[in-house]
Amino acid sequence: MKEEGVEQIICLGDLMNDGIAKVLSISETPVYMVWGNNDGDKVVLTKTSSRLGSQLTSGINTYDFLQYGNKKIFVTHYEDLALPMAKSGMFDIIFCGHTHSSKLEVENKCLIVNPGEISAQRTGVASLAIYDTNFNEARIVVLENTVTLKTSLVDEYFRMNRERLGFRHGFKTSPTTIPHVEKA
Repeated sequence: MKEEGVEQIICLGDLMNDGIAKVLSISETPVYMVWGNNDGDKVVLTKTSSRLGSQLTSGINTYDFLQYGNKKIFVTHYEDLALPMAKSGMFDIIFCGHTHSSKLEVENKCLIVNPGEISAQRTGVASLAIYDTNFNEARIVVLENTVTLKTSLVDEYFRMNRERLGFRHGFKTSPTTIPHVEKA
């Protein structure tokens, strides 16, 4: 994100649990999220986003209307809302999720972007989208050599940041942990 100059992260839901919200809350880059259909305890997630110094802001729906610069953006967890919103002609770009599979298309001069899933838990492909508001261009980035939540590297990150993340309990590496391999 630093290399790309990312100024805002938009999360399209399915956090699964408060641990992910805690990680997002200490991000160096501000994070805005809409709800998905698999977020876990929304009360706890909302409390995490409301903590003092949190970089995570949660919306109140599974969709929202945003504006960055002069770009009008519709964000939604559900992909079935993307096409009608693009056809409305009201938006420069639509971000949608839910399917966990990345997709980039244009409808009625409006970009429709599904970034896929950054966790690679369901599809095995970790991906995200980067949007340039200056040129109204988006691209899908597939991350290589990704690390899922089932590794000792993530366990160590949680241990090192336990207090900042607000975790009450320690972490033990699971016997099914996949060894971390450094990218060359």
